[in-house]
Amino acid sequence: MRPSFRPGTVAVMDLPVAPPAFDATDGPRHRDRADAGVDIAVGCGLAFLELTALAVIFGLWFLSGVTLDTAKTVKADPLWGCLTAAGAVGACALVAALAAARARAVVTVAGQGVMALLISAVVFAGAKAQAHDDATVRTHEHTCRTTPATPGCRG
Repeated sequence: MRPSFRPGTVAVMDLPVAPPAFDATDGPRHRDRADAGVDIAVGCGLAFLELTALAVIFGLWFLSGVTLDTAKTVKADPLWGCLTAAGAVGACALVAALAAARARAVVTVAGQGVMALLISAVVFAGAKAQAHDDATVRTHEHTCRTTPATPGCRG
């Protein structure tokens, strides 16, 4: 085609236009998905907050068994309270994963699902360890009551 050119005007060319290629950013499903940048930021922020909460929870449990008095032996508090708090953090992670799934935020769903799974594994392992510790203490107390001469029993 020849450009139409008149003095004092800009040349305009009528070129053939190719049909548009498939564009995944357009269409009805585009509006349903969460923005990738926001999705990643929310997933990282939630994981950071959950890890911080778990560090505070188990840090306080650890400090319950620390003393600066060298003549005194201190036993750490039972894990049951910390496991309950960690379970609450895991439940929040699960709720966040379900809310992210509804918003179609794939990265947040994956991250929160992994966090909920890991927290539940820690809670179950801690419960098993604390139950074993409680059973050991009960067995030792029973042995001391029946046989006071057992090593480790007082008087």
